[in-house]
Amino acid sequence: MTSSRQPDILISEVGPRDGLQSVKATMATADKCRWIDALVAAGLREIEVASFVPAHLLPQMADAADVVRHALQHRGVTVMALVPNLRGAQAALRAGAQKLTMPVSASAAHSLANVRKTPDAMVEEVRAVLRLRDDIAPGVRVEAGVSTAFGCTLQGHVPEDDVVRLAVQLAEAGADEVGLSDTTGMGNPAQTRRLFSRLFSSIGARTGAAHLHNTRGLGLANALAAYEAGVRTFDSSLGGLGGCPYAPGASGNVVTEDLVFMFEAMGLSTGVDLNRLMAARAPLQAGLPGEPLYGMTPEAGLPKGWRVGAAP
Repeated sequence: MTSSRQPDILISEVGPRDGLQSVKATMATADKCRWIDALVAAGLREIEVASFVPAHLLPQMADAADVVRHALQHRGVTVMALVPNLRGAQAALRAGAQKLTMPVSASAAHSLANVRKTPDAMVEEVRAVLRLRDDIAPGVRVEAGVSTAFGCTLQGHVPEDDVVRLAVQLAEAGADEVGLSDTTGMGNPAQTRRLFSRLFSSIGARTGAAHLHNTRGLGLANALAAYEAGVRTFDSSLGGLGGCPYAPGASGNVVTEDLVFMFEAMGLSTGVDLNRLMAARAPLQAGLPGEPLYGMTPEAGLPKGWRVGAAP
């Protein structure tokens, strides 16, 4: 850990879900568990470990319940799962997931391709999941992520008013957090700062995570813009693994190692040990041999005299 105080930034590692469901190979359950163990050892406090979807659609996630149960053995870590609908939420809650995240696309074209529902229908699905949560697991938080908030490879331009309107609907439905996702890697820093500023103005403390992709090399720049707008939770993936199987050409989550380095170099604590974080690439590579991993920080190494938690 980089500091004994409460970290300034929450890094939400999404590699075991977003990363693994976007590659062709299927990582063995034992390898997934070893990778998650290494991520916990690095100090990550929130990990999206699985997606509860039909196995015939995403065989990479067929062991979701087993992976959740393994991750629950760790204390001090929020075990999160993605659920696209009520059925997925039922399975995730049965497995013991401590936080649910639901993708709700601002692009109608992407929503139909991804979950086969319109955005309005997905708002109602979120309401149904929240009712289920209230009935059987009131301590579980539910996050709604507004997908394609910065543009869509299927639809093209996504009006910002549509994004904010959808976020307000989700907050009014009762979602604990509403974040914005640059699912297709089309966002830029000015747009990111503007959209998150509008989100804070519209839904206040319910504003959730920035889920950014590095498809066009702007991932870290967009993360900094989101931070300047007030965001303090950031999704990222070890080695930049991941993308979106239903958004053609959308590749490359923000690299966790680079994101942590940026914030720590700025003097902002993340609670993550960079050396242990980079060591967590080994079980990932062992479980997915031949899969390319990215990241400038692992390639260059830490600067001479590096001291965490303090800007140079």
